Amino acid sequence: MVDRIIDFIGGQWVDAPSARWQNITNPASATVIGEVMLSPRETVARAVETAHKAYLEWRTVPVTERIQPMFRLKTLLETNIEDIARTITNECGKTYAESEAEVRRGIENVEVACGMPMMIQGYNNEDIARGIDEHMFRQPLGVTVAITPFNFPGMIPLWFLPYAVATGNAFILKPSERVPMTSAKMFALIEQAGFPAGVLQLVNGGRDTVDALLDHPLVKAVSFVGSTPVAKYIYSRATANGKRAQCQGGAKNPVVIMPDADMDMTTRIMADSAFGCAGQRCLAASVAITVGSARNTFTEQIADAATSRKVGYGLDSGVQMGPVISAESKARIEGIIAKSADEGVNVLVDGRQKQVSGYEEGYFVFPTILENVDPNSDIAHTEIFGPVLSLMHAQTVDDAIAIVNNRAYGNMACIFTSSGAAARKFRNEADAGNVGINIGVAAPMAFFPFSGWNDSFFGDLHGQGRHGVEFYTQTKVVVERWPRDWSRQF
Repeated sequence: MVDRIIDFIGGQWVDAPSARWQNITNPASATVIGEVMLSPRETVARAVETAHKAYLEWRTVPVTERIQPMFRLKTLLETNIEDIARTITNECGKTYAESEAEVRRGIENVEVACGMPMMIQGYNNEDIARGIDEHMFRQPLGVTVAITPFNFPGMIPLWFLPYAVATGNAFILKPSERVPMTSAKMFALIEQAGFPAGVLQLVNGGRDTVDALLDHPLVKAVSFVGSTPVAKYIYSRATANGKRAQCQGGAKNPVVIMPDADMDMTTRIMADSAFGCAGQRCLAASVAITVGSARNTFTEQIADAATSRKVGYGLDSGVQMGPVISAESKARIEGIIAKSADEGVNVLVDGRQKQVSGYEEGYFVFPTILENVDPNSDIAHTEIFGPVLSLMHAQTVDDAIAIVNNRAYGNMACIFTSSGAAARKFRNEADAGNVGINIGVAAPMAFFPFSGWNDSFFGDLHGQGRHGVEFYTQTKVVVERWPRDWSRQF
C-alpha cells in the first residue's frame, strides 16, 4: 500500500471522483511511495468559496484570539519534527539533518506570527485639524493562496501561512505535486491545532489547479516560490486578474573569496552552501569568484571537499548529500555539465554517472566543480539547480563585484574576507537582495524579509516578517470629526 494524498477542505479530508492521480517517488531509490490527487477546477472553486465564507467570520475574531491556535501549531510542529523531517527526506531527497533544520526554520515563522497583536498595529494622529483625528488600520484581504516548490516542502509554506492567517485572512496551500506528503503531515497537525474549518485548506494538483486558483475572483493574493519563468507566469496571470502577488524566482548566486579570507572556514562553508540540499535551493552558492592569490588555495581545498563529500540516502548515517529530485533533473544537470565540457570548461570534479551502493536507481549527481568558467558564457548565467559549483577569477575586488553584478538574477551574493573595508564596499555595491559577509547561505531570519532583486523576485513585498504583514493586509485611513455639543444632534 502507498499513501494517497488528498485535499483538506472545510475541515475535512476529501477527494474528487473525477480527479487524476500522480505518483510520488523517493528520489534516492526511485520507488513509488505514494500518489497525489490532482484537483480539478470544480474542487478548487469549492475550496475558494469555503475559504471566503470562513474569512468573513475569521476577520472579526480578535487578533489575540487568532494567534491562540498558532501557539498550539508551534508546539505540535516541534513535537512532530522527527516525523516531518523523515517525510521530507523520503520524498524530497535531502539528508535528515537538512530536513530537520528546514522544519525548525519554518517554525520560526510561526513564532514570529504569534506576535501579530504588535505587528498589525496601525497609527494615528489627533487633531490633524481642529477637532479632527486621523487613524490608519490594517485589515485582511480575504482568500490568499501560496504555491510552493519541491525543495523546501516544510519551510516555504510557513513563510506565508502564519502571517496570512494571523492577520485575519483565509489561506489555501497548493504544494508541489512532487512532494505533497509533507504538507499533508502538517495539515494533520493544523487540524489538531483548532483553526476554524475553512480558514486553512490544502489543495493538491499541477498547472491546471494553479490556473484555477489564479483565475478565481475571490482569491485576493498569491505567493509563489519557484523558477523565474514560472514566477513570471504566476505574477503576470495573478496581477492581470487584479490580485496581489509576490513571486520568488530563480538564482545564480555568486560568492567572492578574498586573499585574506580564513580559507579553511571558507572552504567548509562554501562546500555546505554549494552542495547542501544537492544544490537545490535558491540560496545555494553556484559561482565562486576568487580574487588574486586566493585562487590556488581555494581551488585545491574546495576540490578536496567536493571529492570527499559522502553522497547517499538521507536517512543513512554519515550521509552529507542526497539525490536530486527526479530522473529528469539528473539528466538536465548532467547535460549542462557535458555541454560546458564541450565548450572548453575544465570539469575539475565530475559528479556524473555515479551510483550509490544499494540505491543504484536513485537520482544521484555527485558534487561537481567547473574550473575557469568564462563570466560571459551561458553556463555563467544559467541556473543549474544542482550540486555544481563554477569557479571564476578576478584580480581585484572591483573586478569581482563587476562579475557579481553582471547577471539577471539578484537573490544572494556573499563575500569571504577579513577586511572590514572590503566587506562594507561589497555590501553596498553588490546587486542582490540577500548579502552575506563570511556567510555561505544568507538566509534571513523569520523577522526579516526574504529579499530578492531583479529576475529573482517579482512584486513589491517579500515573504516573512513585516513584509508578510504588509502583504496580507490593506490599509484603511479614517478621518473623523465629532461635534462638541451632542445636544444639538437631537
